[in-house]
Amino acid sequence: MKKVLYIAVSALLFTSCESFLDTESYTKKTTANYPVTEKDAIQMVTGVYATMNRSIANCQNTYFYLSELASDDRFGGGGENDKDMQVLDHLLYTNINRFQSFWTDRYSGINRANMAIANLDKVKNEEMRNQMMGEALTLRAFFYHELAEMFGSVPLITTVPQNVAEAQVYPAQSPVDDIYASIAADLKKAIEIMPSKQWNKTVSGGGHLTKWAAEALLGRVFLFYTGFYGKESLPLMGEDGKISGSIAKAEVVSALEDCINNSGHDLINDYRTLWPYTNTVSKPFYPLEGNPQWVRDGENKEQVFAIKCSHLADWGTTIGYSNQYMLHFAIRSHGGEDQFKKLFPFGQGWGAGPVSPKLWKEWQAAEPNDPRREASILDGSKTEGYVYGADKQMEETGFWQKKIIATTAPKTVKTVKIDDKDVTVIDKLFNSFTSSKDYYGDGEDDDFQLGHEVDLNVIRFADVLLMHSEITNTADGMNRVRARAGLPAVTYSETALRNERRWELAFEGTRWADIRRWGIAEQALSKQVGSDIWNRGVPTVMKEQKDGYAARYAATKGFMPIPQSEIDLSNGVLKQNAGWDASAIFVSWNE
Repeated sequence: MKKVLYIAVSALLFTSCESFLDTESYTKKTTANYPVTEKDAIQMVTGVYATMNRSIANCQNTYFYLSELASDDRFGGGGENDKDMQVLDHLLYTNINRFQSFWTDRYSGINRANMAIANLDKVKNEEMRNQMMGEALTLRAFFYHELAEMFGSVPLITTVPQNVAEAQVYPAQSPVDDIYASIAADLKKAIEIMPSKQWNKTVSGGGHLTKWAAEALLGRVFLFYTGFYGKESLPLMGEDGKISGSIAKAEVVSALEDCINNSGHDLINDYRTLWPYTNTVSKPFYPLEGNPQWVRDGENKEQVFAIKCSHLADWGTTIGYSNQYMLHFAIRSHGGEDQFKKLFPFGQGWGAGPVSPKLWKEWQAAEPNDPRREASILDGSKTEGYVYGADKQMEETGFWQKKIIATTAPKTVKTVKIDDKDVTVIDKLFNSFTSSKDYYGDGEDDDFQLGHEVDLNVIRFADVLLMHSEITNTADGMNRVRARAGLPAVTYSETALRNERRWELAFEGTRWADIRRWGIAEQALSKQVGSDIWNRGVPTVMKEQKDGYAARYAATKGFMPIPQSEIDLSNGVLKQNAGWDASAIFVSWNE
């Protein structure tokens, strides 16, 4: 039987919204009469958003996860059997189909976006129609942005198949210029048509993308494409599917300035309140100078683009995907609850992504008075109860990031005598502070794997300011970010800008793309060699695997292997990326 090849998506995509959305039954709705109302439009675009959350269920295969572990500022980590973590750091593989789930989820999102874009013109309310169309275009651009940075040349699909025969033809990889031209066209149109309402006053409600998110994403795409490929402008796709123009630097600057000046987005006053460890339930037992308090998701004016996790009431649906990155990036356990009372409020997880000690040292040397360093990194060596080698942890440094990590809270407390004084201490822990009634839980249910109901930031306003500084070679945006950290203004320089991005945006998925587009990846990755680490609790140093960091980056240019199952399904239409033959297989640490 001939296989349906349309990127693992049903050939029935085009026949009804029931098969398209997968999430709710619309058996009497077809593309002939749907969508029409505002509710219809939101339901259709919600189906596109849902694919972002689906990929988080397999977060270890996502572009964000790769970006963190492959960068020079974090190692692979995990236990001795967690080779899938360690291979990302060393640019090797254990399973050539590693990224199959991500490939499928992103193309599922693209095909749903294509369906929405092809049919949203039926919506009668013009403002809602433009908002929803802009969201679908921005989502499609985001999906291709991640695929292009992860794999390079991939199939470019921007239309809905018109019949089964068309859906059975596996599309070839498109030139990267075409892919970026399509991304640029989507973002340009989204920016032009979406209402210019402030971020918290959109017609579609909270949790939806805005014109401002499209403008910020345009800046990110422009910087990577022009930097990595050595171009001056971003190609622009015409309506005929051919490159017919470009987006120059001035247009990107204008978009970023529109976001900066008119979106209502801004920096929040205290950097620490961006991160869940300052939540109100935990902070009485984790006092910090200045009494910072976490700004809840949906209320945070610094969130320009965020992926919503399981508290999705604003989307009018329930999607049960927690922020699995918080679990994966958390500290491996050796002593259960008693251990994590001592590490409070940082909870247990799989131990991926130990922080490089060289980041800690280089940050201290460059900015000794920068409070963001300790606000972002936990030094385990100074923490009571920290034990090296917990659960056979590998590539351990003792340093852990504090931003995207399981965050505990008191479930019950008790009073004890300490030096003849009554002191309130934690009796039992919530594995996640979101399990408390103060946030999203019922105060009882508490699953340490599934309870992390915190959104994932994709682009913060600070990043918008830094992108503007980089593109314009001016220090205003950069110094605005520094001022929030209480640091003095500096004159613009390439070094100052690169350092500022490294410090401000540490562990937020940007470093990998930055070192690639700046052309410093081989040098930066090689500096990991010789770092002090512990494998299974035994002190050692970071060693190069196979041919080494620089050679592996030179061989792959940082692109990941296309799933072999997709290549096989395409009957050879897809071609594997360079550097991913059998010589790149990782077996184990050779100590």
